[in-house]
Amino acid sequence: MFESLHTPYPISEEQRYSFQKNGYIRLKNVLEPDVLSYYGDAITKFVLEKNPLQDVPLEERNTYQKAFIQVINLWREDETAREFVFSKRLAQIVGDLMGCSGVRLYHDQALYKEPSGGFTPWHADQYYWPLESPNTCTAWIPFQATPLEMGPLAFAVASHALTEGRDMGISDDSERLIAEMMATFPYDVAPFDLGEVSFHYGWTYHRAGPNNSNQPRKVMTMIYFENGCRVTPFKRYEHENDHANFLPGTKVGEAAASELNPILYERT
Repeated sequence: MFESLHTPYPISEEQRYSFQKNGYIRLKNVLEPDVLSYYGDAITKFVLEKNPLQDVPLEERNTYQKAFIQVINLWREDETAREFVFSKRLAQIVGDLMGCSGVRLYHDQALYKEPSGGFTPWHADQYYWPLESPNTCTAWIPFQATPLEMGPLAFAVASHALTEGRDMGISDDSERLIAEMMATFPYDVAPFDLGEVSFHYGWTYHRAGPNNSNQPRKVMTMIYFENGCRVTPFKRYEHENDHANFLPGTKVGEAAASELNPILYERT
């Protein structure tokens, strides 16, 4: 089971072109059901133990907190999570889609949308990252088949080329204002099959609907960036916060290559 996380997943030229043109791609059968079950059970147990919102009723949370339970950098605290996060197969897919010779880990995060959990507002992930390169990517990995009622990830097609709105984090304002900007972009929302994984650029705008089912929407994400990417000057508090947490010891203008950013894929 561990070995299956490291076998190559072939990426065609058509898939690479689609990803780079549209800013995202969904790929079928990336992970086998038994792999998802094994690692999903272990990661779910860890998420429930670390849940920072377990004592906060859903109705008392803000929009961000209603969207999901968020637990970050599981790989640093749990060996089974580390095995999953360090998957060479997933990192290889990212490297091949972006056309990079190597990719590093930025961080992982579990995003569990509880039953009756709220929508995830429109946003672009890279708002939070002090990373210079546009060659950044989030892998979104559901541990279960994810029908529309559970709030699967949805994308604004080719929105990664848009520079407007890049100064907005996840909020009620981003949902309203970015939705207005995305009105001219095709909106792609569809269920995820078991084993299906999506990959999107850091500047691709996306959102997710509420979880209207009676089961949690269990998702693990990994964020990667191109090896050689430099730390950008800080434009906002979120950049300073991310730098302290995920890029310790690195300096602005130098390579983003701290001890927390191992190389997970190198093209041979």
